[in-house]
Amino acid sequence: MSSGSGANAYLLVPIALLGVLLSTAVIRGPNLVTQTGVGSAIIVAAPLILATYALMALAIAGRGTVDLAVGPLLAFVNVSIVRLNDLGLVTTPIGVFALALGIGALYQVLFALIIITVRVQPIIVALSGFLALSGINLVILPRPGGTAPEWMFEWGFGITIFTPILAIVVLATGGWLLFTLTPFYQNLRLMGYDERAAFTSGVRTNGVRIGAHVIAGIFVGLGAICYTGLIGSGDPTQGTTLTLTAITAVVLGGVSLAGGRGNVIGALLGAINLFLIGYVLATFNFGAIQAFVTQLAYGLILVLSLLLTLLVPILARSISFISPYSAAMALGTVVLSIMLHVGVGPVTAPDASPGALAAGTVDGSVDRYTLVAPPRAAEVGEVAAGPLTRVALPLVLALGLLTLVARVAVAEALSLRFGVFVYVCISLMILALFAVVADRSAAQALPWGCLRC
Repeated sequence: MSSGSGANAYLLVPIALLGVLLSTAVIRGPNLVTQTGVGSAIIVAAPLILATYALMALAIAGRGTVDLAVGPLLAFVNVSIVRLNDLGLVTTPIGVFALALGIGALYQVLFALIIITVRVQPIIVALSGFLALSGINLVILPRPGGTAPEWMFEWGFGITIFTPILAIVVLATGGWLLFTLTPFYQNLRLMGYDERAAFTSGVRTNGVRIGAHVIAGIFVGLGAICYTGLIGSGDPTQGTTLTLTAITAVVLGGVSLAGGRGNVIGALLGAINLFLIGYVLATFNFGAIQAFVTQLAYGLILVLSLLLTLLVPILARSISFISPYSAAMALGTVVLSIMLHVGVGPVTAPDASPGALAAGTVDGSVDRYTLVAPPRAAEVGEVAAGPLTRVALPLVLALGLLTLVARVAVAEALSLRFGVFVYVCISLMILALFAVVADRSAAQALPWGCLRC
């Protein structure tokens, strides 16, 4: 089976959407291409990413397990941390992590035991938990307030990329990737595909289901810690919004709600896409209906994602020559090119004087968007590339060329005829070569003094 028609074919939709949304976000909000922009994005998206991981683990387990209470549970852990911190009972990092992970795991174990023993549909248990936790959160903390532990104050500043929240997301993602190498994960997928077949083949389905819920509870606890660091206080009212967004991210990431299919890369892409949708919509001024427009966009994307999930197996047979990783490489090159263009392109203010522009003091100048400030331009209109650009641009071009060469070599080795993808890449390379030759010829035809005209 080709990579395009396999399970990874479901990644094509979130990858393509990520390229479009990231390009739009960089163009509409260039401040995203800064250390503070990237750092703030990571901090804001982290709770959604970890909540999506939790739903992914439950969805793979099968039975249509979609925990509607993931948002209220995250808020419950958040208000519990804040309330106990205000009382001086749990203030240390070890205590906070133990509390968050313990609450998340215990709730999910209770969830799994009810499903196993009472044998009711998971959606009924999830809805009951959603309503119960929403009320309990308001009892613990009637309104947003309180203070997070003092050691978490700097987590939500977003002034740098490398923060404890980024470390939590990376460790959670790496932990799941390592988990996929274990026999337990194979049993989990088998149970999600067909629970009866898994049971007859010797899989202890009850233990596997409880283990999947424990993993989901750990992800929820980590998400609650990140959310507490983000807002620096407690908020019992954000559960509903987070639940809807996380479910949309799971579906958009290609995770099957029927069970058995899903991976952390798809869930991560789905969560990032949902964050970027909110970011892009925030760049438009919808006035008082801003929140309603965002929720409308989430709902429409959820419906379209479900429809695309049905169409992907049909489309995969027609686009089997395109692998998700090749598409990611191609779109990544385009998006990085846009970022580099935004990063080094000067934005001239209407009333900027030539002296201010040359000195780089105008708001929106070269160093506004670059991660590493480039040297100042010597003359008006001359942009000097900084160290980041000089390293990143050749690296991107080299990776793109390497990918093209690898695709051509594989296609030539496996088939007597080239596929459509290879023909398109070769044509683009020939056109690029003609463009470079024409530009060099035009440059050599002009006098040296006219090159700076």
